[in-house]
This record gives sequence, structure tokens and C-alpha cells, in this order.
Amino acid sequence: MIFGRNEACWCGSGKKYKSCHMEFDEKIREYKRAGIKVPPRKLIKKPDQIEGIKKSSVINRACLDYVSEHIREGISTQDIDDWVAKITRDMGGIPATLNYEGFPKSCCTSVNSQVCHGIPSKEDILTEGDIVNVDCSTILNGFFSDSSRMFMIGEVDEKARKLVEDVKEAMMVGVRAVKPWKLLGDMGAAVNSFCKSKGYSVVREIGGHGCGLEFHEEPWVSYVSEPGTGILMVPGMCFTIEPMVNMGGHEIFIDEENDWTVYTDDDSLSAQWEVQIVVTEDGCEILTW
Repeated sequence: MIFGRNEACWCGSGKKYKSCHMEFDEKIREYKRAGIKVPPRKLIKKPDQIEGIKKSSVINRACLDYVSEHIREGISTQDIDDWVAKITRDMGGIPATLNYEGFPKSCCTSVNSQVCHGIPSKEDILTEGDIVNVDCSTILNGFFSDSSRMFMIGEVDEKARKLVEDVKEAMMVGVRAVKPWKLLGDMGAAVNSFCKSKGYSVVREIGGHGCGLEFHEEPWVSYVSEPGTGILMVPGMCFTIEPMVNMGGHEIFIDEENDWTVYTDDDSLSAQWEVQIVVTEDGCEILTW
């Protein structure tokens, strides 16, 4: 849709288009004319939408903060799911994973060689030496937030501890590589380069995603991408940075019984950290962590 110079801007700022997003839109058209993939306007979050996502993320963070304080040897992954469900509901939110495409729980708990989408269970008891990812997603007033953290149970093997710490840094390498008017593939390539330098493998088939007005939006975010590829990152785009990194090879498989839980093919350990960011004029802002 084309806006007149003196019309109210599409972003809802109340300003005239010419003094708000007119130059922004023209810049995007220039990149498109140069053959670069650009985001449609629906992927560019408006200020009020970003505020809505931030409010959703308050619940998301509260859940993971509680897990950080209470996770320990001897609890079940179902205990974690119960904590997330209660906190989310008590704060007025809805767990985004619950019944999403048939997923049966309020969060994902992925232990050791489970890459992602682990289903909480009373039978899965955390033991000393485990590493576990808790992935929490929240809906509040129609706005979605999404993040995950790694936890180490008791005394953890040095290689496992280093994997957890290195993957957190890999995520931050991705955060620092987000720059407006640069390509998304550059960010993914930076993450992959860092992980390879540490001797790890990055999962190829599963990546990050746009998030905010829906649970999973465009763009799909790869962490094995090539520099100079991918969609243009522009202020207002909102997506997750969540590399899934294996100590061994990158190959994975999905549990045939539940059709959800993803494992490393060689039974090596896997780790993942996730934040949700919005691209800004000078980099990005972390909304959910």
C-alpha cells in the first residue's frame, strides 16, 4: 500500500508519513531493486506491538527465573512444566507451546543428547551431571515471547560445562552480528564460524524464527548460512536467535514414538540458548531472555 506524504504513517506513530517512515520505505525499495530479499511490512513491528511483546516477555522471564532458582537434582521435568504453567497462568498469560500443533506440555525440557522439543514427564528425573534446556514461550494479550536457557545439574563434566558456556557465547555472537541494513545470513555465518572454531557442529534443519504477533513467523533463521545471503534486517524486525549446537556431528533424528523430541544422531551432548530480539537503528534490543 502506498501512502501519501501527508497521510498518517502506517506505523501508528501519529506523525505524517513524510516525516516518519517515508525514507525508510524508499530505502527498502532501493535494496529490493538491487535484487536483495526484503521483509514485507507485516514483519516490521510497530512501537505498540514491541511494547506488547515486552509485556509478554516479563512473564516468560519470570518462568525461567523461577526455574533457575529451583531446578536441582531429583526433580522431574514434569515439575518444571508445572512451575511454568502455574506462573504463566497466575500472571495472566498462556503457555504458547501447550497444544501447539499437538504439543502436550507448557514448555520444552531437553536433556543431554536431546536437541530440542523434549516433552516434560514425571518419569524423567534430573540427575547430577545432566545439562538441560528449558524452552519457555508465552502469549499475553495476543503477543508472543520466546526464550530458553541451559541449566547444569550438580557437578557437571568439564566438556559439558564448556559446551553450555560456549553455546551461550555463540548466541551472543549472533546478537552482536545483528545490524540494520545487513543480511540475516551474515549473522548465521558468524554463529557457525564461532561454533566450528570450538570444535562443535550446528544443527542445520532447525533454527530460529520470527516471533511476536504469532508464535512462528517469517523469517526462518539459519545458523549455518553463508555470508551475503538471506533477508535484509531492518529496524522493527523481531526474531529469535537460538543456535542448537552439538558436541559431535550435526545429524539429528526425531523420536518416532512422540514425533516431537529431537536427538543427536551420535548420542553426543547438545546445548541451546535462545533470546528474542528486535532490530534497532544501531543493532538490536534483546526483548526476551
